[in-house]
Amino acid sequence: MKGASIGMVLAGLLPAGAVHAADCVDAKSAKAGFVLEMPGIRSEFRRVAGGMVSVANTYESQSPQTQFLFGGLVEVFRDSDTGRVAMIPFSDLRKLFPLKTGAKSTIEFVELSPNKQPKSTKTLSLVVKGKETFSVGGCKYNVLAVKETFKNGSGETLDTFTALYAPDLQAALARRYDEGTSAESVNGYTTIKPLAN
Repeated sequence: MKGASIGMVLAGLLPAGAVHAADCVDAKSAKAGFVLEMPGIRSEFRRVAGGMVSVANTYESQSPQTQFLFGGLVEVFRDSDTGRVAMIPFSDLRKLFPLKTGAKSTIEFVELSPNKQPKSTKTLSLVVKGKETFSVGGCKYNVLAVKETFKNGSGETLDTFTALYAPDLQAALARRYDEGTSAESVNGYTTIKPLAN
């Protein structure tokens, strides 16, 4: 009797697991938009014209922000209560995609904002280091580890991290900082769901 009741409980769990897996956003359903969340941040991803992805970020402790990311990876515009910034590249971003392991690219761009004149250009270097798997909640995604390094006109590094980018979603699911050191940390989304229409 005990064996039969355990079997019934397990059988009862299977459909729930199957439904949960069906809730995972995939390459097809991502086209309709989806929401990624982590404590304190909710990000709504929508594909728009020209290979751009619009991301509406809502924060617990600061004003909302809208970003436009080419291919869901390279930021070209940001708008919030603290200001607007456009990143104008001097090369064709379409040539970066699809990303492949081992690919290296350097993009020179100028950063424009209404109240600050640009004094020099900046560069973004992308190195696709390899493939990994990253879990968001109960959903697993194949991601590319893309090292991003931002430098100013003098060649000084402004920021560097590794984006765990899911090509199927056209979204970076996490950022890894101080990679390979004792201070290594991963800042990633913890839940994903389809965008409610």
